[in-house]
Amino acid sequence: MNLIRNIFLCVFICIFQANSVFADTVKANVAVIKLTPPLEMGYSLGGYGARLSKPAEGIHDDIRGKALVLDNGIKKYAIITLDILGLPPNVKPRVIERLNNKEWTEENILFLPSHSHTSLEMFALNDKNIFDMAAIGIYQPRLLDFVVESLADLINSADQNLQPVKIGTSSKQISGLNRNRRGSPYVDNYLTVTRIDHVNGQPLSVMVNWTAHPTIMDEHDMWVSGGWPGYLQRELEAWIGQDVVAMYYNGAEGDQSVIASGAGSHYEKAEVYGRKIAIEVLDIYQDIQPLKNVELGYNYQVIQLPERKTHPDFMETGGREYGLDEQKIQVLLEQVFPEQTSIGAYKLGELLIVGAPGEMIAELGLEIKDKLKEHGIKYPVIGGLANQWISYILSEEEYNKSGYEASVSFYGKELGNVIVKAMLDTAKPLVK
Repeated sequence: MNLIRNIFLCVFICIFQANSVFADTVKANVAVIKLTPPLEMGYSLGGYGARLSKPAEGIHDDIRGKALVLDNGIKKYAIITLDILGLPPNVKPRVIERLNNKEWTEENILFLPSHSHTSLEMFALNDKNIFDMAAIGIYQPRLLDFVVESLADLINSADQNLQPVKIGTSSKQISGLNRNRRGSPYVDNYLTVTRIDHVNGQPLSVMVNWTAHPTIMDEHDMWVSGGWPGYLQRELEAWIGQDVVAMYYNGAEGDQSVIASGAGSHYEKAEVYGRKIAIEVLDIYQDIQPLKNVELGYNYQVIQLPERKTHPDFMETGGREYGLDEQKIQVLLEQVFPEQTSIGAYKLGELLIVGAPGEMIAELGLEIKDKLKEHGIKYPVIGGLANQWISYILSEEEYNKSGYEASVSFYGKELGNVIVKAMLDTAKPLVK
């Protein structure tokens, strides 16, 4: 009996230890997909109402979607970066339905658009957009189907042959490359880089968080492009080599503009800017020493949003750009803008990404990051435009100052407080 008991005890200990090691070992894989639709589809470019939904005239450089799937045996999630303007609320649920896999839910998938203004029109993907108004974007069912199918295929591709990885993150402040376009003193100039290698040291992915609008191209630029984030990613992939996948995601960029310089076309200026950021990223990347057995986790919640309403000055700014009168905007708010939104927080070692479901201003983003640092998170970042775009997200003071950003904030002066609280509440369970 003692022999049997000892054998059983040894087997139990071995199983327990094996599960413990598996739980501490993060496995990962990446995948890339071209998101550029055929020009024959006649899709519009997003970011400027003045384009009046005219179809793209050419392809300057392809836009892409990139997925990183992470699994430690207990927790599993996917981070997807996209070279597009943003996503309406209907896209993520459709992708999950298309996946038809119980492992993938609203909770463990994070979509992070770059906010490129020479990429797909966000409202063209919204199946609740019934207005047929050129200035806000005309719904295109074929484009929605193309994007949903592409993103489901992307996640499925990344969710195969996961291998053990080492992960590390570092950050530094970079001056002179972004500014606050509303004249506020708040500028988020932290460049945060996450390095993910196979255990043998071969690069797998490099993730880059930098806070700035991709608006070097304007409404007259009608060729598809990933903008400066696209150039940034291509430069990194060329310099690092070894099939590394560079993934860019924006921050609380609601009032953050690039400081671009150089002669030539807007596309050439975007290339110069992307290369400048890539140089800074590479400097950080080379000094990161990735570690095995890092902590992986996520938390998620659905929150009720404040009452939908337009800013008192909407008709003088946003209304004029998008060709809306007071009656049309009220119908639009009720039809297109959700009453609820979701907040997700995702931890990867010393990195903690907290998603903001829209264009948050830097003041609020820095407030969240500072509070998470106080709780021991070494590298907190804001994942801007996460999963869905609900509107601009401002502090009460900035909302009351009016201006373009305030006029495109559709939930009143309390929205900033509601979102900040929800983001902190969602992130704090991941803090130890």
